[in-house]
Amino acid sequence: MALFDLAQLEAAASLVHAVMPPTPQYAWPLLCARAGTEVWLKHENHTPAGAFKVRGGLVYLDDLARGGGAPGIATATRGNHGQSIPFAARRHGIPVKVWVPHGNSVEKNAAMRAWGAEVIEHGEDFEAARIEAMRVAAAEGLHAIGPFHPLLVRGVATYALELFTAVPDLDVVYVPVGMGSGCCGLIETRDRLGLKTEVVGVVAEAAPAYALSFAAGKVVGTGTAPTFADGVACRAPSPEALEILLRGAARVITVGEDAVAEAMRALFADTHNVAESAGAVGLAGLLAESERLAGKKAAAILTGGNVDSAQFAQVLAGRTPVV
Repeated sequence: MALFDLAQLEAAASLVHAVMPPTPQYAWPLLCARAGTEVWLKHENHTPAGAFKVRGGLVYLDDLARGGGAPGIATATRGNHGQSIPFAARRHGIPVKVWVPHGNSVEKNAAMRAWGAEVIEHGEDFEAARIEAMRVAAAEGLHAIGPFHPLLVRGVATYALELFTAVPDLDVVYVPVGMGSGCCGLIETRDRLGLKTEVVGVVAEAAPAYALSFAAGKVVGTGTAPTFADGVACRAPSPEALEILLRGAARVITVGEDAVAEAMRALFADTHNVAESAGAVGLAGLLAESERLAGKKAAAILTGGNVDSAQFAQVLAGRTPVV
């Protein structure tokens, strides 16, 4: 069953565009030369919160507010979802508590607090933080927001609507897969528009849960997800997201840590845009498959640019961060 129809998606786009303009998509010549084909880059690093997630927060909180609001919100994140929710919630006067794992990005934590969130550290990874957020939500009567929800997908799908409207003849789009909202938004939007574009999900080799699940046709979790691409460090896929990927993704591929770091460097060298580690995963996948893209029109989603300066300096120095 479709998560939204075209009218609902267009309404979500109007809501999002009342707060922020559409983000650009450019075919940078140096990046095209590197890939050996025409490559369009969707710049979700240009949103007010520096990542695509802000769109989902705006749509979700609008719906929540129309339904009477909430005394408070509890959610968990590695950083961008945790900026999206307080960014949107402050417009409605709803307080937000965000759980993050210990050792989370210092600068993402600071950004969440700047948007008004109370940031609480718990556990060693996202899944541990998520479980604690849901526990406290139930205990304290807070409204719980998980990492995957139809309204979040509808919101982030507005970037897909922008991309497919601007470049409707794309052959393939590469997108990072964290918990799946971006990839699912692309699939649903493509289908609503009646396009034939392939959607390829990309995950880190060190966090292969979605690739394993896609190959098995069922949810396959992992005990750990030790990738420096924290935004895709998933070890427990969403069954709802996997169902959509199985229906509409061409494939889900993995990329190594060195490839992610190299994609971050490529984006800076070729476009002078800053990509966080997970934000560069889509391009890393595209470059890994460059031989099969000859003569095709491809796109990659730069999902966010919220990288800690110390980590980015390490990457630009030619090193791959180690978790």
